Amino acid sequence: MTEKMLRLACVSLGVLLLGASPLFAEDKGPGTFYGAAVGSGLGCALTLVGAGIGFGKIGASALESMARQPEVATQVSASMITIAALLEGATFFSLIVCIILAFKS
Repeated sequence: MTEKMLRLACVSLGVLLLGASPLFAEDKGPGTFYGAAVGSGLGCALTLVGAGIGFGKIGASALESMARQPEVATQVSASMITIAALLEGATFFSLIVCIILAFKS
């Protein structure tokens, strides 16, 4: 086991132990810094970061394939727009779920 893996395991265990007590704490209703508000905030952040990475990879791959084969640029462009629309739909669904969780009573 290398030092890097050991360090990662220790950090993961520390995060798990620090996060365990708030997870099992009693929910006192809607609040700003606990319960569903924290979960929905983290969910929104992860959703937007993931969508940004996905859009970046879609665009980079499409531009690379267009540069390699310019004759199929229209087909690649149409496929890129379709994939981006599907990714955007999944992103909006996730954000709506997070917003619903933030305002649940």
